[in-house]
Amino acid sequence: MSDEHKKDDEQQESKPSTITIIGSILSGAFGVQSSRNRERDFKHGRLRNYIITALIFVGLFIGGVVTIVQLVLKQAG
Repeated sequence: MSDEHKKDDEQQESKPSTITIIGSILSGAFGVQSSRNRERDFKHGRLRNYIITALIFVGLFIGGVVTIVQLVLKQAG
């Protein structure tokens, strides 16, 4: 592999995209994160991005559960 291709690969790995971060958070939340992706996240990712994305995910998850429970209780009584 040429030096130029190695540089391109390193640059792509060094900056995970937003979609990649979301995928990592979802995979981790369900316990199916591969060790390869976990290593990539720890090696090239910024902790701040993962924390912010995880907090948003947790907020949406809790909001979804609360909404579903409220709908079920409304239907039940």
